[in-house]
Amino acid sequence: MLTANQLATIKATVPVLDANGEVLTRHFYERMFRENPEVLSFFNPANQHTGGQQRALAAAICAYAKHIENPSVLASAVELIAQKHASLGIQAQHYPIVGANLLASIKEVLGDAATPDIIDAWAAAYNQLADLFIAREKKIYADQEAEYGWTGFKRFVISKREQASDNIVSLYFTAEDGQALQAHLPGQYITLRVTPEGGMPIMRNYSLSNPAGEDHYRISVKREVALKPDTPDGVCSKLVHDQLQVGDVVELAPPCGEFTFKAPQHAQGPLVFIAGGVGITPVFSMLHSALAAHSDREIIFIQCALNSTVRAFSSELATLQAQHANLKTHVRFSEPTAHDLEHQVHQGEGFVDQALLDELVGARQSEFYICGPTPMLSHVWRLLKARNVEDSDINYEFFGPAGELAA
Repeated sequence: MLTANQLATIKATVPVLDANGEVLTRHFYERMFRENPEVLSFFNPANQHTGGQQRALAAAICAYAKHIENPSVLASAVELIAQKHASLGIQAQHYPIVGANLLASIKEVLGDAATPDIIDAWAAAYNQLADLFIAREKKIYADQEAEYGWTGFKRFVISKREQASDNIVSLYFTAEDGQALQAHLPGQYITLRVTPEGGMPIMRNYSLSNPAGEDHYRISVKREVALKPDTPDGVCSKLVHDQLQVGDVVELAPPCGEFTFKAPQHAQGPLVFIAGGVGITPVFSMLHSALAAHSDREIIFIQCALNSTVRAFSSELATLQAQHANLKTHVRFSEPTAHDLEHQVHQGEGFVDQALLDELVGARQSEFYICGPTPMLSHVWRLLKARNVEDSDINYEFFGPAGELAA
């Protein structure tokens, strides 16, 4: 429990964190990777390179400082992070490593401004937050053992491989020991761990794209190509696309994640799923479950992609459309090819807009599930808020470090 003086000191540092948070977190990560390289495998270097990880941590630290007297306000953010930690196998013994490097970074970045009182207050605040995460993650691990039959990493065999689009490949996994798989929650992700020859283990989270309750897991991975000359291609996605084949053995951690399909809150109104690019993966699993559970309710699925070459699951979606009269679909391309224009394989061009939402949803109270690139999420969020959709009716997930939508 923090003392009154420690609480006051933490709150007094908020302006400093607002001004210097990203500098501090960048220094923190560089220091921790240098002093404790054993934690490197828990982090995606691409997120470090773009600064996304640093910005996300800076925002989290600032939010914690601002709400230090009532951390329950941050419950949803804590749950998101705890799920991510559990997916990677973070344990209690990792927290002192983070704490030591964070406090050292505060001293080194702020210099003389980092008084003993500030260091003492932040040490107490960090320990309070660490205890919260450790307790929540311990519960997640216990739930995984009870629900899925294992925790940590387990060996799985690639039983099938198929192209979902020109840039997305799907891998199907079955347990090497033959253990039956328990149904995941639609929208959850699993963690793939692979070790390249002569290299360090690589861990990445991939959403489960198959219906819940099948006898296998399916992930659908986009080949991540460097967008700038000084940035690398996606290390794990390259390995998935170029090396992993049927019969190979990999390690998987159990399903995690809080972005899941839930029982509808409202008695009426359509369920609306909006997917952008590879963001379709969790949403597609949700769509399968929604169709199975709500045959008497209108379900709207909007898929956004550059064009047909990179549009995933087109055949599978067509099958669902034929099987379910309550499913209405709309495919929108932002950069259609000449073939797309000639054969009219999409219903609209550009981005999702109010006219499309007017046409498909209208003024009806609806519940939305959205996943895709951050710019697309921000754009759709603003459209929905302009329609006075309640926050509780908008469910979304970022790919990569969490950010802000409302800005």
